[in-house]
Parts: sequence; structure tokens; C-alpha cells
Amino acid sequence: MIVEIKIPGVGESVTEAVLGQWFKNDGDLVKKGEPLFVIETDKVTLEVESEVNGVLKIKVAEGETVAIGAVVGTIDTGAAQDEAATPETLPASAEIEPTEAVKASSTETTQSPTTGPAQSPQAAAEVILSPAVRRLVSEKGVDVTRIAGTGPGGRVTKGDVLLYLEQALVGKPEQLPAISESGAAEDLPVARVAGELTSRKPMTPIRQRIAARLLEAKQSTAMLTTFNDIDMSRVMAMRAQYKESFLKKHGVSLGFMSFFIKACVEALKEFPEINAFVDGKEFVYHHYYHIGVAIGTGRGLVVPVVRHCENLSMAGMEQAIVDYVAKIKENRLDLADLEGGTFTITNGGVFGSLMSTPILNTPQSAILGMHRIEKRPVVVDDEIAIRPMMYVALSYDHRIVDGREAVTFLKSIKEFVENPERIIMEI
Repeated sequence: MIVEIKIPGVGESVTEAVLGQWFKNDGDLVKKGEPLFVIETDKVTLEVESEVNGVLKIKVAEGETVAIGAVVGTIDTGAAQDEAATPETLPASAEIEPTEAVKASSTETTQSPTTGPAQSPQAAAEVILSPAVRRLVSEKGVDVTRIAGTGPGGRVTKGDVLLYLEQALVGKPEQLPAISESGAAEDLPVARVAGELTSRKPMTPIRQRIAARLLEAKQSTAMLTTFNDIDMSRVMAMRAQYKESFLKKHGVSLGFMSFFIKACVEALKEFPEINAFVDGKEFVYHHYYHIGVAIGTGRGLVVPVVRHCENLSMAGMEQAIVDYVAKIKENRLDLADLEGGTFTITNGGVFGSLMSTPILNTPQSAILGMHRIEKRPVVVDDEIAIRPMMYVALSYDHRIVDGREAVTFLKSIKEFVENPERIIMEI
């Protein structure tokens, strides 16, 4: 029986997707539940698994844009049964001989001037590569163990290999490849512009969507940002004191994000305009608190929503975030996970940011930016003391939120975090 492999639907507003990478080769035997390929839309990245056992036939190549519901391949279940029934027909050496691509890369003894020595058969065998990536690695003699993969499960994609080659090219200008008369490098996707080498990389659907939404936020809102700083001493002490017992009881680590979510929910209750949005000539108020938590990925920023935070414990919030991180890494994030947020928190501090002005996640009216914790001299009781301080920023839509409310809201968050007992006691 021939089973068609179709691009699954991921939401009513999504009509097409990019087939990012095949995990199997044409003609490979696949098992039910095994990931076949990954698709990218303007909102989510998703792995598609095999629904049956059989032999794969690929009809659409990597990188092509296809409509939702389009057939990109087939699985022959009958061929799988025939192959399972006649194992003696396989050569005796089939189980121990490496693939042609691995043999090609392992027999490379010359050292590439830009990529170093070719990888060993053992190293190549440990890395799962798509056919396109395997060909490129074999041609260039690249050691894939030196490349940080951004694909599902940390897999190395073709883009990762090209970026690695480009970075090596920039780092060693004395070893540039030959340039043809047309001005393009013969072996790398680069071009010469005004005597300098450049390269082009198409925007992914997710990056296009991010760019469009950020531009929309700047053009369609009256955005303003206010700042404050928070003494993190008491939160850090409380976290250190209860971290082990919290993990033992709830099975999840106690982070700073749950403190900030709790503080935001309490502050949003005091200032409902910040939990609302502008719809034409009306203000729409939310009587619930769905907090979006911005998470950076290799393909761009996504903001999954932790729902009804007013009813969640700190353990419940931390568990929800951990679950979302796992879904993002495994490309299982659904479109529904990204919709319905009423307020957003983004933490640039994990990347070392000292201060920034976050852009609104429209149609929401405000976003809180957290930053890195840094010891600074501050005045405490008329004396100079060294305290772990964090700058926080609140960007808001001035059409619905006035400066007084925005400043007071941020001050309220500061007071809650500096006195975490108030969050727990709900006072």
C-alpha cells in the first residue's frame, strides 16, 4: 500500500510552508513515529513523523515552498514487508560497511585550508546528516563535529555548514577561494561587490514574520519606554535557600521568571489598561492573565503563552516554561501555544544585555524587559552598599497607557520583586 506524506495544517492563517530538511534519504526504510522532515512556517517550526512503516519516496526537495496539504512524498508499506521477509538478500557486509558519503569523507587525507582536517569515519557516523548536508560535507571535507547544529535535536543543517564555511573564509583572507570572471566564488555562495566579498541568505518564513510584526509595532503604536532598577538581593537569597527543596518537591528548578510573572500578574490587577489593547476606537480589557515568555531560538524569537497565570503556582509556571522549551527544541510547538497572550516578558539578561527598549508584541499594550544582574554600588540607609541590581524596562502603547500608570506599574513590580514575601502572601 502507498501512503501519501502531506504537509500538515498548523492553523487557519497558515497556507504554505518551507520544507526545511529531510532526515531520511530517498529509498530509506522508515519506521512509524520516526521524524521524516521539518517544515517552517511564518509562525512555527514543526517536525513531521512517519505514520507507518515502509520505504520512503521523496517527491519534494529541501528548501521548496509547498502548500498546506501538498504531497511531498510517499511510503510503500508493502516494500517494507518484502524487505523484512528477505533479509538474506542483503550483502553480508551491508551492516558493517559505511555509506558512500561517509567513506568519501573518511578517505580525505588532505587538509582543507579553511576547514581543517577531514572528519574520521567514527565522527561522521555519530552525526545524523541529510543527503544535501552529507554531500556538502563530503565535497568540502568539513569536520561536522566542529559545527554547532541549529536544526531539530541539534542536527547540522546545510545552512550551518555554509555559515561555518563563510566564517572560516572571513577569518582567513589569505586563503580565499578563486574568484571566477563573473565575480562569484567557485566553491562558496559568495559574490564580489565593489571589490569585497558578500553572501546572501534568504529570510526564513519565521524571520519574515518577526520582521513584519516588529515593523508593524513601530508604525501602528505610540510606543514609549520607561526604566527602573531592582535590587535582586532578597529574591536571590530566597531562591538559594529553597532551590533544592523546590526541585525535590516539584521536579523543576526555581528560576527568576516565576517571581517576575507573579509580580506582573499582581501589578496588572492594579492597572487593567496594561492588560488591555486598542481595537479601533475601543479599548478591550482582559479579565485573565495570559503571560507570553519570549524564548530565543536558532530560527528567531518565539513567544509561547503561559495561560491563566493568576491560578498557577510558581512551580506550575516554571513547569510550563520548561515544557515550552522542550517543545521548541523538538519542533513540537503548536500555533495555539503562541496565541492569546495579554502581556509579554522578555529576558535579554540571559544573553548579557545591560539595558534595552523592548518592542511591543502587538496587539498587546505593554512588554517588560528583564536584563542581566550586575553588582553595583547603591545607597542603602544613607550608606553605600554593593547590591546585585537589574535594570528593567517597560515599553507601552501611549494610546491606552499614560505615563503615570506605566511608571507606577513598573515601580509596583520593583516593590514586589524586592519584597518577594508580598507575592507569596498576596499583600
